Amino acid sequence: MRMSEVVLKPMHPEGWRFVGIFAVITLLLFWLWEPLGWLGTILTIWCYYFFRDPVRHVPQGDGLVISPADGIISLLQPAAPPPELGMDPTPRMRISIFMSVFDVHVNRSPVTGTLVKMAYTPGKFLNASLDKASVDNERNALLLRTDTGQDIACVQIAGLVARRILPFVKDGAPLQAGERFGLIRFGSRLDIYLPEGVEPLVAVGQKMVAGETVLARLTGEQVPRAVRSD
Repeated sequence: MRMSEVVLKPMHPEGWRFVGIFAVITLLLFWLWEPLGWLGTILTIWCYYFFRDPVRHVPQGDGLVISPADGIISLLQPAAPPPELGMDPTPRMRISIFMSVFDVHVNRSPVTGTLVKMAYTPGKFLNASLDKASVDNERNALLLRTDTGQDIACVQIAGLVARRILPFVKDGAPLQAGERFGLIRFGSRLDIYLPEGVEPLVAVGQKMVAGETVLARLTGEQVPRAVRSD
């Protein structure tokens, strides 16, 4: 692998205008006082890395649930899915992934299936690592149905500094596991509600990689070695 591929990551188009704004401000800071300009340069580089959208190698196989977000598992407990999705309110295993401002914020589909319903709910901007953020914070909930008829809820949750949840898909859209479906700007969280009876293969504190880390298996099959770059 070339050094340029390690340092220079692809950036999502959503980030170009923010990097441009940071760059203009940096030029003004250099004009005012050079040390401030160097601080602006660091922040501009950070902005570029925040919107990075690297290629991921998606595990292939029936029944795999792949992490939809980069970050750390912050909560792992039973909970009722968001009421706006109209799902059975019986608690099911919820996996919460906290994304810091240093993580990739492009979200990817955890399974191959169809987006049955998407529902946006306005709310507060509490610390996304708190349990009550699932209920109180601004969120965008997606109901995904696999080809075998199993339902999985995936919820984008705004955090302290997040102020925009951007979906890339619409109701009825077919999705491949690992396919990009949205982005949250500047720090946030993503919850996944597994089908009843499905247990997670991850633990609290574990680092997730969107489109690559296997969260659970909907079947008893072993995790295959085949991958798809996306």
